[in-house]
Amino acid sequence: MKDLDNGNAPYRSGIAAVAGRPNVGKSTLINALMGWKYSIVSSKPQTTRRCTRYILSKEGGQVVLVDTPGLHRPFHLMGRAMENNLLTTLSQVDLVCLVTEATDRSLGPADRILTERIAKGSSVPVFLVVNKTDLAEDPAESAERVRKLYEGVLDIREEALVSAERGIGVEEFARKLIAMLPPGPPLYPQDELGDFSERFLAEEIIREKVLEQTEEEVPHSVAIVVEEFKSPDEYPGRDTLFIRADIYVERPGQKAILIGKGGRKLKTIGKAARMDLERQFGHKVYLDLWVKVRPRWRENETILKRMGLIQ
Repeated sequence: MKDLDNGNAPYRSGIAAVAGRPNVGKSTLINALMGWKYSIVSSKPQTTRRCTRYILSKEGGQVVLVDTPGLHRPFHLMGRAMENNLLTTLSQVDLVCLVTEATDRSLGPADRILTERIAKGSSVPVFLVVNKTDLAEDPAESAERVRKLYEGVLDIREEALVSAERGIGVEEFARKLIAMLPPGPPLYPQDELGDFSERFLAEEIIREKVLEQTEEEVPHSVAIVVEEFKSPDEYPGRDTLFIRADIYVERPGQKAILIGKGGRKLKTIGKAARMDLERQFGHKVYLDLWVKVRPRWRENETILKRMGLIQ
């Protein structure tokens, strides 16, 4: 197939998993590629929980980017579901984009677990993405050092040096990425952006604000479930987007932290989330947040199904 916008070059399309240890910059890289903040970003581990597809259509090709959770040893049903989703994804893609950091000098436990899973669970080529090059004195030397950490273990076919946060090298990475895909027609209509729903985006935006406003005790124990989502796009009589969401935590003490003295913490979270929601959806937002205690929700199949982590 020839791309109508790309002369005689064949149009290319495929699926690429974006993998890497927690906090290496996977979601930031996807947002930089997409040109919009679709995936939430936080310094807290397990920010990304489910494999989500983002559709990047460029001149000459289309790549479906699958944002994957940072792999770790699972200790509960949610962790096992995250690992199973990642392994399933690795078996279904055309290539794996392994995101690393320019400052890496050795493989940590999370790197080794992920490398082992990629090597055993997938025969597809690996695109080594060296991120955070703005933190390296010599990016080229850093990339060579990082490559040597994985050579002989993974089938590295290509590499790119980027700073996802600053947008450096992102377009070159996209060009190289599409060039690695097999010839073929677009997998999705070119105006589609991903397989995520508006409710999912709302849940992720709220969770991001919870992560930003809480310390280590709370983030892993939080789940967001949007119970009502009434948009002016669906209800012409409305002039605001109404969102009611439950924030699940595991212990009463965590609920008290999230609400804060006089409800101030929850108001801060709600205000920050509402501002981002209005930017995302283009409507004024009425956000109704409720904090609820659900002991051991990470072992609760019903909640995990509603989060899209298990079928």
